[in-house]
Formats: sequence, C-alpha cells, structure tokens
Amino acid sequence: MNKLMFLSAVSLLVLACGGDEGPKADPAVVAEAQKVWKEKCVTCHGDRGMGDGPGAAILNPKPRTFKDPRWQMQTKDERIAKVIVEGGKSVGLSEGMAPNPELADKPEVVAELVKKVRSFK
Repeated sequence: MNKLMFLSAVSLLVLACGGDEGPKADPAVVAEAQKVWKEKCVTCHGDRGMGDGPGAAILNPKPRTFKDPRWQMQTKDERIAKVIVEGGKSVGLSEGMAPNPELADKPEVVAELVKKVRSFK
C-alpha cells in the first residue's frame, strides 16, 4: 500500500471513530459546569451568550456577548478562566463580573465553562 493510500485510510478511521474530539469529560464535571452556567452565568450573559440575561439590564457596562468573533479570536482560554474564578476586576474588566472563588480548586469545571463560552462562536 502506498503512503497516500495509507494516510487516507488512517484519516478515515480517525474521523469514523471521532478521534478529533479528544478525551471525553467526566459527566459529573460537565453536569456541575452546566449547573453553574444556568445558575450564575445565564443571569447576565443569557442562555445564548449574547449578554442579554435578565440581570444585564441593570449593569453598566453591559455583559459581554460571546458571539463576537473578534473577541473569540483575541481572547485566550486562560484569561476567560481567570475571569470566571477571580472576576472581571482581576483582569481590568468590570467589577460587575463577579468572582467565583469556589471554582478555584475545580479546574475541570472551569475548563468546561470555558468550552461553553467558546461554543458561542
């Protein structure tokens, strides 16, 4: 079998097996992140990540929309994680983005929340 045929076969196997998705997250961690999202994040960022949650009306500045492609490209995951745990003030953003210090020792949950923020691209 020539090299091109071999690489094509391997690529097809990887795609068929879903190999490009990486390791699956622990379902308990995913559930906890979803709970945090629904109980805390949606209040301001909205369920679609548009910054239009029910609490957004009273905030100045308004919460970020996660649909902004420029912001998505320019912002590193580490910064998003820091804002989630330490609040907006920790990176020079609004104090309206409250910290969540209870997540400091739950990096897997924070990583799932970062994935959620990234899912709004």
